[in-house]
Amino acid sequence: MAEAADFPRTSPSPARRWLRRTGALLTGAPLLVGLLQLPTALPAQAAEPSSLREASGSGAVSVALDSLSPAAPTDGDTLTVSGTVTNNGKQAVTDAHVGLRLGSALGTRSAIDDVSDDGTDVRTAAGTEVGGKYVEKFAKLTPGVAEHFSIQVPVDKLDLGDDGVYPFAVSLSGMTSAQPWDQLLGIQRTFLPYQSEEADTTTRTTYLWPLISTVHMTAETGANDQQTPVFLDDDLAKEIAPGGRLDQMLSLGAGLDVTWVVDPDLLASVDAMTRSYRVRTGDGGTVAGTHQAVAKAWLAQAQKAVADKEVVALPFADPDLASLAHNGTGVAGSLSRLKDATDVVGNTVEPILHVKPVTDFAWPVNGAVDPSIVKVATSAGADKIITRSDSLQESGGLSYTPSAARPIGGGTTAVVADARLSTAFQGDLTTASASTLAVQEFLAQSLSVDGQTDTQRSVVVAPQRMPTASQAQAMAQALTALQSGNWSTSQELAGASKAKPTPGATTRVPSASAYPASLRRQQLPRSAFQQIAATEAKLDSFQVILSDRSRVVTPFGRAMNREMSTSWRGRPADAESFRGAVADHLEELADQVKLIDKSDTKLSGRSATIPVTVQNNLVQNVDHLVLLLSSTNPTRLQIGGHDYYEQPVSVSGGHAQTVKFTTSAKANGQATVVAQLYTQDGQAYGAPVTFDVKVTEFTATVMLVIGGGFLLLVLAGFRMYTQRKRAAARDAEDGGPDEADGPGDGPHGPRDPGDRAGEGPGADARVADPGQPSDPTPDTPAESADPSGTGERVDR
Repeated sequence: MAEAADFPRTSPSPARRWLRRTGALLTGAPLLVGLLQLPTALPAQAAEPSSLREASGSGAVSVALDSLSPAAPTDGDTLTVSGTVTNNGKQAVTDAHVGLRLGSALGTRSAIDDVSDDGTDVRTAAGTEVGGKYVEKFAKLTPGVAEHFSIQVPVDKLDLGDDGVYPFAVSLSGMTSAQPWDQLLGIQRTFLPYQSEEADTTTRTTYLWPLISTVHMTAETGANDQQTPVFLDDDLAKEIAPGGRLDQMLSLGAGLDVTWVVDPDLLASVDAMTRSYRVRTGDGGTVAGTHQAVAKAWLAQAQKAVADKEVVALPFADPDLASLAHNGTGVAGSLSRLKDATDVVGNTVEPILHVKPVTDFAWPVNGAVDPSIVKVATSAGADKIITRSDSLQESGGLSYTPSAARPIGGGTTAVVADARLSTAFQGDLTTASASTLAVQEFLAQSLSVDGQTDTQRSVVVAPQRMPTASQAQAMAQALTALQSGNWSTSQELAGASKAKPTPGATTRVPSASAYPASLRRQQLPRSAFQQIAATEAKLDSFQVILSDRSRVVTPFGRAMNREMSTSWRGRPADAESFRGAVADHLEELADQVKLIDKSDTKLSGRSATIPVTVQNNLVQNVDHLVLLLSSTNPTRLQIGGHDYYEQPVSVSGGHAQTVKFTTSAKANGQATVVAQLYTQDGQAYGAPVTFDVKVTEFTATVMLVIGGGFLLLVLAGFRMYTQRKRAAARDAEDGGPDEADGPGDGPHGPRDPGDRAGEGPGADARVADPGQPSDPTPDTPAESADPSGTGERVDR
């Protein structure tokens, strides 16, 4: 039962295949000699078969094996084989019949690979035809026409010997006018796993059943209290709708003993669809989502399917561990983002599925590992890594497939999935024939593993992350047959990881150079992680000013997790577009809090106030901001008595706040002033606003008023002096006042006392105050929160 070195990349099967095909050619040599001795007319006719058979060995008639039931028969069963045969040649095939062929039991897994490789090759041995009445005959196969066949044969009539895997084939034999003798014109090989009774030692098989999808949600949310999410498209609705891929994964997996592997992002996205949501349109707008009922039905089905089953939760959005290890660890913050994706699992999976998930498993792409991937995987708390046998290859010379669990140091366990079983359902399985062949090969490999040794082992199967609907159907068909068979029992992943390791199994993690080049080309580049780091730095600066940070931190935090998703592999343009959209939306939100532009300002007088307005167009309040106003020429203009002055700022959602700064002029001229918002930790926020202030400490009008007033005072004083001097001179000439004269009898006639210059309060007042100018009208307009106009004056 042993098969030395029977593992990928170490198989001796090519040599055996060469020997077998060489033997077939030698066997056909006599026939070739006979053909050369035919009459000369025959070579022209013999040219037809060469056109019917391709260089690959495919026959003129294609045989499609659409159904083989039961897939793993036992004694007493009746085997039903059905399918179609199609004549691909130009000539009709006559006297044709479909027969069943059975070969000797295959002893190794590599032999199964060889039979699978030969597939439709009519040149290689195909086993003995069962014959008898277990054939279906066709008098004529018309070119291009498919004919259906169905053959039933009791398993007892197949003369199967010991338990094991038998090569099984459906063939079409017949003749053409160019070659009027019976010959093999088409064949399809597959396998017949045969286990007559329960095996003495059964294999414990763990099958991972993934519920994983691509990224669907954006970072955008509505301005309402519910924060209505925005989806990239409506593809997720198609996947979870009846008949969709994820609907098939649920309905098929519900009846199987599997370990569910879920991405919390998928659950969160479907949960968001159960409420109001919006979907982006091609023109950049959004429309209301309408698949709430579908989402609710899928989640209810998921809760029922995973009840009492093992659920393994990956970090949020299934981050690409290999990309992170190879291109992201040198970028600050990348590992903390992985830790965040792990921490959020508990708050996502259990509230939605109502089961407590297992969170200590990591699953790199295709199970390919190297030391750096192991280091990154364990940095977020995982101590078990799901790898694959074509990465952690056997090098110890074991003659059988070892158990999956391998200690690889540091308290970490590698759970090595079987590569052949894990890749059995890749490729296009949309046809019934392709699906049937995949099922039979999977069962054959599984039975072959069980027959290698009497030692019980644990085998893990880790299929592709996102199987198509047809692939899921084939997987379910194979698992149904396996779990109803008698050589395998189901086991949870946690049990497989704790199984006793097989002595001699390799535990050496391959070097970085062994990482497959095809996978390396699909990784996220270093620039992707740099862009994620820039977005996170912007988010850190933005969130400190918010009164309700969760409205922004949560959607953008999850969006950055999605930027690291494994699902971007093979879609670099889509990944870059998503990252750019996240960064642009964050920038757009941050720009909703900004300074209003100011025009140049005129400042009259020694001191004045300058208003600066902060606008908040967010729906929530902002605070923890500081507005700093600085003068680039403090010798001419100072702010608050210094080079600069700062004031705290709080602005309600949807409002503006005007902050006033006291300025003092030191000299006339122009000074440039810069307004800048800062967070309380000293980080600049948003773009600065720069404007010029023209300082005029004393205006021309004021100087004219002062000078005019002084001149009037001088003139008034001079007039008073001259009037008094003249009065004194008159008195001297008249010899003094005439005492005999009565009042009003003077030589000049009656006089009013007030007519005497400089006498009496009335006269003095008239002389001393010839008309003083009033105070100048203030040149400062009323305070306004609006943007300053050209040449505006500020408050004094």
